[in-house]
Amino acid sequence: MSLEKHAYSVLVVSSAENFGSAVSSMLPKGVFGSVSTAKSISAAQREVAERDFDFIIINAPVKDDLGIRFAIDSNSAGNTIVLLLIQNEIHGEVYERVVPHGVFTLPKPISKPAMDNAIRWMVSAKAKLGKYEKKSVSIEDKMQEIRLINKAKWLLITAENMTEPDAHRYLEKEAMDRCISKKEVAESIINKHR
Repeated sequence: MSLEKHAYSVLVVSSAENFGSAVSSMLPKGVFGSVSTAKSISAAQREVAERDFDFIIINAPVKDDLGIRFAIDSNSAGNTIVLLLIQNEIHGEVYERVVPHGVFTLPKPISKPAMDNAIRWMVSAKAKLGKYEKKSVSIEDKMQEIRLINKAKWLLITAENMTEPDAHRYLEKEAMDRCISKKEVAESIINKHR
């Protein structure tokens, strides 16, 4: 698997002693950081409360719960990708409950190639989510910049008796003359008029 080095964080939730180390051995080296483990849903909830994870893999059932609610909540809370491994007999029913929330499922028992494919799908989903998150942040940054520039224009119009076109030209000229962005000019105008 040739992927960029991201050092993704992983939480494995399983009552089975060796499951965490088995999953760790399947993860591509250099792509994943250390793997945290939890032996119960309550322990997993404490781990998630302390830090964010890129991936959560739940080997259901866990000691204190099947893990369905935890899977849904973890997947819905942020940018975490969740894989729920569930007994084949109830896989269809559980799948119907969790798929609307974006939780991946696989029936157990699971083969190493199937798990490897699931990990690849999860990495792809995470990469796609990351792109949307970057776009969202970029749009929010641009909107914030527009709000600042408009506020600065309004201050120039009201405090300096400029027209809107004059205020616009003033912002552009100041940015060009001082070799800074219009956002920085707007911030200095806002600070000057406080």
